[in-house]
Amino acid sequence: MLFTTMETERLIIREFEAGDWMDVHRYASDVRVTKYTLWGPNEEEDSKAFIQFCMEDQQKINRDEYSLAVENKYTGEFLGGVNIIFMGSNAEIGYCFHPDYWGKGYASEAASAMLKFGFEQPEVHRIYATCRPGNVGSSKVMKRIGMTQEGVLREHVFYNGEYHSSLLFSVLKQEYQTR
Repeated sequence: MLFTTMETERLIIREFEAGDWMDVHRYASDVRVTKYTLWGPNEEEDSKAFIQFCMEDQQKINRDEYSLAVENKYTGEFLGGVNIIFMGSNAEIGYCFHPDYWGKGYASEAASAMLKFGFEQPEVHRIYATCRPGNVGSSKVMKRIGMTQEGVLREHVFYNGEYHSSLLFSVLKQEYQTR
């Protein structure tokens, strides 16, 4: 699938570029952002490596992962990132934004755009997302974009010396199309 820049009411969603690593690092090195992630806080080298991975991934012919930059359409400010990973009839979305832009609806707007992009692919039947149980803001985003909480994945992932649980949300193509 070829990705072209997407525009929403307030956002531009585009491929990451080499110079974006500094903007990514601004939020990826922030402990408030990484409190509920399974990565970080990033060192500069981690943020550079992430951008390098994204740029290499952009060159794949049979691409199944899209990690994308999110900008304010009117100011050009770099807000954060979104991603979608395709796995047959399923896809997983995610998002991460600088704290200065939390609570302003940007994550919901960008995540909604990922749902649209995902369900434009004929084979995709279900899109899901997860968050740590304490991440109330992320849970609200998933509910706001029409996802249903399916349950809790109990201690399903080991990171940083301990097991972590996740809340699991999803939306089916027919639910998305009828809302």
